Amino acid sequence: MGSTLSGIDCIIVIIYILASVTIGLWVGRRNQTAEDYFLAGRQMTWPYIGGSLFASNISTTTLVGLAGAAYVTGISVYNYEWMATVVLAIFAIFFIPIILRSGVFTMPQFLELRFSPISRIYFACLTLFLNVVVDTAGGLYAGTVLLSKFISGVEQWQLTAGLAVAAGAYTISGGLTSVMITDVIQAVILVIASILITVYALDKLGDWDSVVTTIPAAKLSLIQPLSDPDMPWLGLLLGVPLLGFYFWNTNQFMAQRMLAAPNAEEARLGALFAGALKIPVLWIMVLPGTMAAVLYPNLTSGDEAYPTLLLDLLPTGILGLAVAGFVAALMSSISSTLNSASTLVTMDFVQPLAPQISQSKLMRIGQVATFLFMLFSVIWAPQIGRFPSLFAYLQQVLAYAVGPVLVLFFFGVFWSRANARGAHATIVIGLLSAIVLFFLNVVYHQTDIHFLYIAPIVFAISSIAMVIASLSDNATQRHPESTSVLLFSWSEFTQETLQVMARPLLRNYLLLSAVLIVTTIAVVYVWR
Repeated sequence: MGSTLSGIDCIIVIIYILASVTIGLWVGRRNQTAEDYFLAGRQMTWPYIGGSLFASNISTTTLVGLAGAAYVTGISVYNYEWMATVVLAIFAIFFIPIILRSGVFTMPQFLELRFSPISRIYFACLTLFLNVVVDTAGGLYAGTVLLSKFISGVEQWQLTAGLAVAAGAYTISGGLTSVMITDVIQAVILVIASILITVYALDKLGDWDSVVTTIPAAKLSLIQPLSDPDMPWLGLLLGVPLLGFYFWNTNQFMAQRMLAAPNAEEARLGALFAGALKIPVLWIMVLPGTMAAVLYPNLTSGDEAYPTLLLDLLPTGILGLAVAGFVAALMSSISSTLNSASTLVTMDFVQPLAPQISQSKLMRIGQVATFLFMLFSVIWAPQIGRFPSLFAYLQQVLAYAVGPVLVLFFFGVFWSRANARGAHATIVIGLLSAIVLFFLNVVYHQTDIHFLYIAPIVFAISSIAMVIASLSDNATQRHPESTSVLLFSWSEFTQETLQVMARPLLRNYLLLSAVLIVTTIAVVYVWR
C-alpha cells in the first residue's frame, strides 16, 4: 500500500479503527430489549449525551467544509456552529421534558401522539431520506475522497466499503450504546487532533498578526451585510435558527441521544454540554482555514485547505493522530445515521404494523435494517461524485424541507388548539410551497431567493396553514385527554423553575443555559 502517511502514522490509524470496533462490540454485548438496542436502555448520562451529540455533528464534510469555507469566504461559516448553543439551550429548557415524558422511541412517533399517524409517516420518510441519502452517503463520499489523498493504491470504493463495514460492525451488534460510547472516544480524539492542527498552523505563521494584516477584515467578521452571498445578516437571524433547530432537536440521529437519557435533567445537561463544545470550534476548526489562506494562498479549491494543513504541517505520529481524528469523525457520523435510520424503520414502520412482535425480533429487524442501509450507502456514495449538481441541490434540500416539520413541533407543543387537521394542512401546503420554490429558485432560476430565506418563508406559509385548518375544526383535539401531557405549561414551568434554582450550580440547567448564551453572545460580539 502506497501512502503519504509514514508507517507509524498508518499503524496509529489502524490501531484506532480496531480499538473503536472492539470497544463498540464489547460495550453493546448486553442488549436484551429494543429499548436497550435503540435507546441504550435510557441510561445515558450527560457526558455521553453531550459528547455523542458533538461527535455525531462533526462529520467529515463538516471538518473539510468549515476549513474550506473559512479559506474562501471567511469565518462567517461559524454562525452555524454558535447558533447550535442557542437552539440547544431553547430545546433543553422548553422541549426536553415534554419529549421524554411522552416515552417515545423516535421524534416522528411524538408527532403521531400529538397529531396523527400521517404526521409520523411523513416525518419518518423525510428523515430516512435525509439521513441515508444525504448524511451517510455524503459523509462516506467526502471522507473517502480525502482519505485517498493520504493512501494510494486503494480504490475509493474499497475505502468506502472498509469504513462503512468498520462503523457498521459495532452499530449492528451493539446499537446506540456502542455508538454513543465510541462517539465520546471519537470526540476526544477529534478535539485533540483539531487543537494540534491549530497549534502547528500558528507556529508556522509566527503570530496572529500575519492573518490580520493579510486577510480582509470582512472575512474575519461573523456579521455580514445583506449583500453577502453566503451569510447575509437577515438570513443569519431568520434562517439559521430554523435549520439549527431542525438539525439538533428534531432530526432523529441527533435527538436520539437525548431520548436515551434516564430523565430530563441528564438530557438537558447533555444538550448544554454539546452546546458548550461548539464554542471552541471557531478556534480549532474554522480559524485554521483562515490561516491556510495566508499559508497557501494559491489552492485551487477551499476543500483542499484541510488536507493541505495536515500534510504540510504535522510531523510523523501527529499526522497519524490527526488522520485518526478525521476517521473518528467519519465513523461517528456513519454509525449515528445508520443507527437512527434502523430505529426509524423498526419503530415507526415495523412495530405499528406488528404491535405484538417480540423485543428480540425488533432487535433483529433493527440489525438487518442497519446492514441494508450500510450496503445502500456504500453503493450510493460513489455515485454522488458523478452528479455534483444533484448533490449540491441535496445540500439545500434542508432549507426547503424543514418548515412544515418545525411548525408541527412548535405549534404542537405551544398551542393547544393545534390538531390533526391543522397538521395535515401544514404538511400538504408546506410541502407544495417548498416544491414550488425549489423549482422556481433552483431548477428553473426564475427567482433568486437566498436559501436562508427559503426556510422562514416555508415556515410562515406552513404556520398560516396550521392556524387556519386547526381553527376550522370544531374538535379542539383529536384526543384531548392523551395530548395534554404533550403541551407546554407555564404553571408547571414556574413550579419547576423554583425547584431548579435550589440545586447546585452545575445541576442548574437554567443558570447553565444563561451562562452558555451569554458566552456565545460575547464571542459573537468580539468577532462581529
